[in-house]
Amino acid sequence: MTAIYTFDVFASLDGYGSQSGGDWGGYWGKQGPELLDHRLALYELEQRMVFGANTYRQFVRMLASSTEESDVRDPWVTRMWGLPATVVSTTVEEPLDRPNATVVSGDAIDVVARLKEESEVPLRSHGSLSMNRALMAAGLVDRVQVTVFPVITGQTGAERILQGAADFDLELIESRTLDGDIQELVYRPTLHV
Repeated sequence: MTAIYTFDVFASLDGYGSQSGGDWGGYWGKQGPELLDHRLALYELEQRMVFGANTYRQFVRMLASSTEESDVRDPWVTRMWGLPATVVSTTVEEPLDRPNATVVSGDAIDVVARLKEESEVPLRSHGSLSMNRALMAAGLVDRVQVTVFPVITGQTGAERILQGAADFDLELIESRTLDGDIQELVYRPTLHV
């Protein structure tokens, strides 16, 4: 049986995954108790995380420079960081400063195809934009889970989540509203030919 792979990403309404400058803060300052509880429940499930090198390094930097009271240390992030993980990289070296994580060198498409065949638990990747765009084009992403925050970051937005992606048809398989104005949309992608 092939493991389900979910590309999990946060975005502004105009499709940015992060910001450069500005004073939005984490989650664009829009997180609420429903979002945080839902995220924690999502990461309570047994699963394996898959990170690209850049996202892994970003998490390491964010966690190292954060305090226990910061958004970065929300319980769901702590839970996610404790899950078993595979870091796909030719530049990150072991030992990793993270529990239950291993580095697998090689092409992400080959690594994830093998993980999907061998894993007994679902696979999830939070962020890792360029890696996940390549995995989508290769037909390895089963679910795209986009959490859309009610902001437009036309002046401060950085990293469009799907910039340069192939064309896809999307089948909506789940949706929910959190804290009154945050949308979580889960799609099944199919390469548009």
